[in-house]
Amino acid sequence: MQDQKNKTAGELLAEKLLEDPKNAALRMSDEEITSADDFCEGYKRFLNKAKTEREACKEAVRLAKEAGFDEYDPEKVYSAGDKFYKVNRQKAVILTVMGVKPLTDGIRLAAAHIDSPRLDLKQHPLYEDGELALFKTHYYGGIKKYQWTTVPMSLHGVVVRADGSKAEINIGEDEGDPVFCVTDLLIHLAGEQMKRTLANGIKGEELNLLIGSRPFKDDKVSKKVKLNIMDILNKKYGITEHDFVSAELEAVPAFKACDIGFDRSMVGSYGQDDRVCAYTALMAILGCDKPAYTCMTVLTDKEETGSDGNTGLNSSYLRYFIHELSRAQGVCGNAVISASKCLSADVNAAVDPTFPEVTESRNASKINYGVVVTKFTGSRGKSGTSDASAEFVGEVRRMMDDGGVIWQTGELGKVDAGGGGTVAMYIANLDMDVIDVGVPVLSMHAPFEITSKLDTYMAFKAFSVFFDDK
Repeated sequence: MQDQKNKTAGELLAEKLLEDPKNAALRMSDEEITSADDFCEGYKRFLNKAKTEREACKEAVRLAKEAGFDEYDPEKVYSAGDKFYKVNRQKAVILTVMGVKPLTDGIRLAAAHIDSPRLDLKQHPLYEDGELALFKTHYYGGIKKYQWTTVPMSLHGVVVRADGSKAEINIGEDEGDPVFCVTDLLIHLAGEQMKRTLANGIKGEELNLLIGSRPFKDDKVSKKVKLNIMDILNKKYGITEHDFVSAELEAVPAFKACDIGFDRSMVGSYGQDDRVCAYTALMAILGCDKPAYTCMTVLTDKEETGSDGNTGLNSSYLRYFIHELSRAQGVCGNAVISASKCLSADVNAAVDPTFPEVTESRNASKINYGVVVTKFTGSRGKSGTSDASAEFVGEVRRMMDDGGVIWQTGELGKVDAGGGGTVAMYIANLDMDVIDVGVPVLSMHAPFEITSKLDTYMAFKAFSVFFDDK
């Protein structure tokens, strides 16, 4: 390192006035890098157990109970240090730690989503064609449809039987389980298909899941393969074909989370948008102990389809919960919400050197440069965003710096390249200060996404510092 007294006036001035971002691996100690790697072992286990919003909610509750959280009791008046959770329809959960300060001083909220792009089964999914059994699907969220062919898939969800009882389905995750897949044409016969645009290379109605091929041995019945599949399902789960009408079944990639690279510096997995932020925000609230402000992590559903529905943050369940908690404390819920601050915990698009043309390098996030603070999202003319105020950005910036968090800023691509949104605007619509803070991701919305372990750890550190705000 050059001695300060030997530096020129220009060098000293540049050091004082100009930014000089560095890779987090060059800024972190070996001990902290080891801590990041260790932290991501738990993260990978979470990804493997939580492949749907239902499973993520269930796993979050399990971990919360281990950390001393109890189920929310609306009749109880909570005091500083109390820890509790409330589940919304098995698809969303709010975890709370009561603070020392009164609720009227506001809540510190981290909001992440636990749904991810996938293939949902239609209500009448099962059919036979060419003596093969298949499921019709309807894709959920924004996907490149061609990426979802020839990928081993598992099946997760619930089937509500005619009598109201429920069968839980999880096939394709355990060693020895069968898996399923969407087929595609061989290159030798794909001449006409290859003339399609990339967006239509595979059409929505061609995302049919192959599930069987052996016929039921009875010459008196037609659709023998379909019957054989239903016979298997009926014997194992007690369901009939009509029970699919009241089912929620999701096909997701069957492979496990794993390390990426010779240096094992990255995590590859399905569903990291947004479970990388869900896990880090969850771990931060689980480690929260008698904070100054009441702290909450909400893990929500339906973000990938616009946050609508009664388990998405465009509904009122979070607002209702804060009002209920406020009434028990004898204070006005609206005043509590208006005084609150939120980190919308959602991912950003990392610069991909193979496709640099869609990002603007000065304002795009990069792998290994820390957690990303995104002032606004939306598309083109900032459509569908909340656009955090300069004052709140300044507050978050100081908090990160004082807490030793390595962070960067980012935006979702060039101005006219496209864009996307998060739950931030729905939080802002409650009259709450909010900004997006999350992890940069490569191959976002693909069946296999990539994140940096160092960035993931810095997200955990950012949420922890936020909850530790004095």
